[in-house]
Amino acid sequence: MPDATVTAATIRPGEAEHFGKLAKDWWDPKGSSAMLHRMNPVRLAFLRAAMDAHWGGDPEGVKPLAGKCALDVGCGAGLLAEPLARLGAEVTGVDAAEENVSLARAHAAGSGLAIDYRNGELAPLGLGQFDLVTAMEVLEHVADKPAFLAALAEHLAPNGLLVLSTPNRTARSRVLMVGLAEGLGVIPRGTHDWNDFVTPEELGELLAAAGLEMGSPRGLAFSPAKGLHLSDDLALNYLVTATHR
Repeated sequence: MPDATVTAATIRPGEAEHFGKLAKDWWDPKGSSAMLHRMNPVRLAFLRAAMDAHWGGDPEGVKPLAGKCALDVGCGAGLLAEPLARLGAEVTGVDAAEENVSLARAHAAGSGLAIDYRNGELAPLGLGQFDLVTAMEVLEHVADKPAFLAALAEHLAPNGLLVLSTPNRTARSRVLMVGLAEGLGVIPRGTHDWNDFVTPEELGELLAAAGLEMGSPRGLAFSPAKGLHLSDDLALNYLVTATHR
């Protein structure tokens, strides 16, 4: 399930409404966003390794993003933005659903975190450039993917790091993520359109067109023994980094 929708220009209007209706349950680990709560530790592990490799950080450091600014696009109610702030970053979150942004602001305030949340389309907000840009489980909901990735690239500082996660368009993802997970209510019904999923090869080409070079993808896989974990299996969902060429 996505962290959120993004912009009026690149997202389908019905998507913003769909995810806005889920806002009240965003921070409930057993609610409609339960899958995001399970995914978050795995995504953060990937992010931490990517940050340390990119900036040569200390893997044992508790504030690897100290002195850096981060932009979380499609931030939802802040499930990723808040950990980024705790890692030391000055964080800005953007989401298309006003309900998500309102909840994100309230939750951050209650947690004592100063996060700048914005509602609306990314490009007109004039936010400038960031050391770290993230867009987790968002690309598959964007109507104009080249325009969306171009906007992310424009907000990425010269030595910045972009991190994306998105489902892969495979037979397995169609059966398990759309058919089974949504059918059983593990992911809210209507969350995904399999035809909008993007393969790693396609994403690499889209990023190259935006002037970015994609790193090696890592799969987000599931097994009964390990639960959700990073894997070489890209069939369901994957994470990638990208940097300016």
